[in-house]
Amino acid sequence: MKLTIEQIRRRIAVASKRESADLVITNGKIIDVFNLEIIHGDIAIVDGSIVGIGNYQGKEVVDAKQSYIAPGFIDAHVHIESSMVPPQAFAEVVLPHGVTSIITDPHEIANVAGQDGISFMLHESENVPLDIFFMLPSSVPCTSFENAGATLHANDLEPFFVHPRVLGLAEVMDYPAVLQGEEHMMEKIAAAWKQQASIDGHAAGLSLDAINVYRSAGISTDHECISPQEAMERIQRGMYVLIREGSVAKDLSSLISAVNEKNARRFAFCTDDKHLDDLLTEGSIDHNVRLAIKQGLHPLLAIQLASLNAAECYGLKQKGAIAPGYEADFVLFDDLHDIQIQQVFKAGKLVAQHGKMVQASSRTKIDIPTNISHTVHLPKIKTTDLQIPIMESKANVIGIEPNSLVTHHLIQDVKVKQGFFVPDTENDQLKIAVIERHHLTGNIGLGIVSGLGLTDGAIASTVAHDSHNLVVAGTNDHDMFAAIKAIHHMQGGLVVVKNQNILASLPLEIAGLMSNRPYEEINNNLNNLHQALHQLNAPTLFNPFLTLAFLCLPVIPAIKLTDKGLFDVTTFQHISVSVL
Repeated sequence: MKLTIEQIRRRIAVASKRESADLVITNGKIIDVFNLEIIHGDIAIVDGSIVGIGNYQGKEVVDAKQSYIAPGFIDAHVHIESSMVPPQAFAEVVLPHGVTSIITDPHEIANVAGQDGISFMLHESENVPLDIFFMLPSSVPCTSFENAGATLHANDLEPFFVHPRVLGLAEVMDYPAVLQGEEHMMEKIAAAWKQQASIDGHAAGLSLDAINVYRSAGISTDHECISPQEAMERIQRGMYVLIREGSVAKDLSSLISAVNEKNARRFAFCTDDKHLDDLLTEGSIDHNVRLAIKQGLHPLLAIQLASLNAAECYGLKQKGAIAPGYEADFVLFDDLHDIQIQQVFKAGKLVAQHGKMVQASSRTKIDIPTNISHTVHLPKIKTTDLQIPIMESKANVIGIEPNSLVTHHLIQDVKVKQGFFVPDTENDQLKIAVIERHHLTGNIGLGIVSGLGLTDGAIASTVAHDSHNLVVAGTNDHDMFAAIKAIHHMQGGLVVVKNQNILASLPLEIAGLMSNRPYEEINNNLNNLHQALHQLNAPTLFNPFLTLAFLCLPVIPAIKLTDKGLFDVTTFQHISVSVL
C-alpha cells in the first residue's frame, strides 16, 4: 500500500484525536493476536485502515454490543478453481465466513491454458470485495510423466512477478527437479529470488534430507504434512506449516497436537482444495478455527494461526491484526469457543452479515475467451479403446484411502475374460481411464481402482489434478463411453451415467474447471450429482468425484494414473497394469 503525504497526515490527525474517524467500533472485545489477550477500547478507522484503539469520536459509530472482534481470516493456500466458481463468486462464498484475504495458486487453470489462464484469474479478481493474492504456478506441467495443456518456463512467469498482487512462486512439487538442479526449475526459483518473493513447497512424503534440499533452495512452506512428526521436522528447519482442511485432504485433526505456544507462530491454516458445497455448508478458514478449538487448541491461538501468522508468512505487513497501522479487515462473533461469524468488515466497510453478503453483486456473466471456454479436445474414441489387457490374473491396483490424497499400491487377483480385465463390483475393482484432452495426442491411460465403491454406472470429470485431463471410472465400458461423450459435449464438467443415460451433470465451461453460472445454481447441480451417485450405490463417507480427481496426481504416493499410464510415485516410473 502506498500512502500520500496527505493520507499520512489525516491518519495522524485522527490517531491524535484532532479529527474524527470515518468509523468507530465501540463496546467490543478486541482479540490481541500479539499477546493472545482480550482488550477493550474503541477502534478508530480512517480510509479503510485502523489508526487507533482507545477513546475516539467517529462520523459513523457501530456498537459491537460486547461481541468479540478478531482480524479477518486469511486462507494461506487455496486453489479457487477447486470451488468450481470464478473469483467474484468465490469472494461472495467465503467473505460471509470471515475470510477477507486469500493466497491463491492458479495452478489448475494454468495447467489447462498456461499464461492465458493466469491472466484470466488476475483479471477476474480485480475489484472484488476480497483481497486475492497470487503465487505463480511452478509446475506446469506438474511432472514430465503426463501431458498438460501448457508448459510454463521462467520467462513465461517473469512478467507476472511485477503485478502488485503476486507474492511469489507457488508450490514446488517436482522434488526430483530441485534435487537434480534441473535447469528450468532452477530458473523459476532464481526468478523468485530475484524478486525477493516467497516460494511455497509441496513436500509430501519427503525425508529430512529432502527438506534440507528444499530449504536450501529457499522453499519456505509446506501444506502436505500428515503427522505431527513431519510438522515438527519442517518447523525445525525453518519452514511454515500450513495446516490443511479441505474437501479430500483433512489433516487438521492429525496435525493440531504439534502446535504449542512455543512454535505456533510457524503455523497457519489453509483449505487448498475445497468444493463449493463444502464451503457453503462447513465454511472456509472459520471451519479450521472451529475444528482446532474443538481439538483442544486455545481459541486465541487458533485465531492467531488464521490471521497474523498467515499474513507474516507472506509479508502482508498491514494484515492479520486489530492494531494501528493495520487494514480494517475484521470479523465479529459472540462465542469464543464456537465461532460463528456474525459480521464481516473489509477495509472498514460492512460486507457480510449473518452468513450473507450485505450487497449482492450484479452477477453479470463473464466474457470467457474461446481458448478458455473450449478446452476439451478428444480424438475419436471407441469402447475397445478402454480395454485393459491382462497377461495373468494378478494386477497392479490403485487402492483408495478415504478422505486422503494418498493411495495404496495393491497387487490383487482380478477378473479376466478373453485376455482383458473385467470390472468386478463384488470385489470393488473398477476400471479407470485418463484421456488426454488438450492436444489430441490420443493418449489413454488405463488402470484398475479399488475402493471407489460403485456397483453400477460410471462417473467422469475434467477436474483431474493437476493436468486436468478427462478422467472416467466405472463398472462397464458402455457407461464409461457415454460419460466421455457427455463431457466432450459440455466442454468440461462432471457427469453421472447409468445404463448409458445421464443421471446428472455439471457443465464447467471455464477451462473444464469452473462454471459461469451463479454459485447457487452450481450448488444445486452438485446436490443433483450427489443424489445421482446414490443410484450407483456410491459410498457416502467420501466424495467420489473429489477422490477421482486426485487419483491422477502423480506427485502424491503411492500409485496414480496419468494419460501415459499407471504411475508408481515411489519409483517415479510408469508400470504396467498386469503384474508381469
